[in-house]
Amino acid sequence: MRPSIPNSDGERMPVEYLDDHPAEATRVRPDRGGETPLLRVDNLSVTFSHHGSKPVFAVDEVSFDVQAGEHVGLVGESGSGKSVTSLAVMGLLPTRGVQVQGSVNFDGRELIGLETSQLRDLRGAEMAMVFQDPMTSLNPVINIERQLTEVLLRHREISKNDARTEAVDLLNKVGIPDPARRVSEYPHQLSGGMRQRVLIAIALACRPRLLIADEPTTALDVTIQAQILELLKELVTTTGTALVMITHDLGIVAGLCDRVHVMYSGRIVESSERRTLFADPRHPYTGGLMASIPRLDQRRGEPLTPIPGSPTDTLPWSQGCAFAPRCPHAQGDCRMETPRLEPLGNRALRCFHPLPPTQTKPRGSS
Repeated sequence: MRPSIPNSDGERMPVEYLDDHPAEATRVRPDRGGETPLLRVDNLSVTFSHHGSKPVFAVDEVSFDVQAGEHVGLVGESGSGKSVTSLAVMGLLPTRGVQVQGSVNFDGRELIGLETSQLRDLRGAEMAMVFQDPMTSLNPVINIERQLTEVLLRHREISKNDARTEAVDLLNKVGIPDPARRVSEYPHQLSGGMRQRVLIAIALACRPRLLIADEPTTALDVTIQAQILELLKELVTTTGTALVMITHDLGIVAGLCDRVHVMYSGRIVESSERRTLFADPRHPYTGGLMASIPRLDQRRGEPLTPIPGSPTDTLPWSQGCAFAPRCPHAQGDCRMETPRLEPLGNRALRCFHPLPPTQTKPRGSS
């Protein structure tokens, strides 16, 4: 029996997509009553270049929307472009050797090309990010109190004493025991789970309208992972914060996100409401990710079904489908033409030969 998927809070409609061919650009947007997304990423491309080397297209014409209060997942293997997308949205990419094109619009304000000082006014106050490794994200020579109060003093009119009181309250809210003592300690004195909780407290200190979480549980054991995810879900729901969850773990997406964008080699290959995606994945890459997950109802000794090859086995998107060298459903046109992200029912799909619905039924179904 396929694992259950929690119900989403209210009906979610498909988000907007921008065709990957500007000359034929067509928006696929359902009627949302004139609702404007909090975050709109349009045709975002990030290219890394180094003298004497070929340019690397880390993100290639990515488009998606995030509505206020919506929880969106970016899913894919390492190297698919998820983290680079988030860093481009936050304006945290280096300036040398990096070219960013496209549009990132936050609450009607264009972020690409914005002055650094203006981005600093937004970061922490309106948009925040929880990074993957808390040990390298926290400053090892500054205590927790200063790292927490810094964001409060920067974005709010508050005294140092009040900021400390609020810092202790934030640590208490994220479940750190004895917060009045822990607030004076340094990162190395805390466990991995506590450090991740501190990062979440810092990110949510000023109640930002958008939170980006980049693999926030990768370095933690499974028990602490579950606690952190439950905490994150509770906090973003309570504050009404929009969440972009970046992960390779489909289990996290199943319990946390309303809508999911599956990325491969810098592009979105499938996008759908969460329940639809888990019940009926149509892109072979999405199906491969699902099939590679161990299942509780799997017979003892039954082998897993990995995706063949590695993420480096790709074709340039300008030549064909990047997933074609690893795809069991690939045909000649997959290696000669570039598939476009097109609407298919209530989802968007970039594939010439998608999985038929009959192949995606739960095991044991008739």
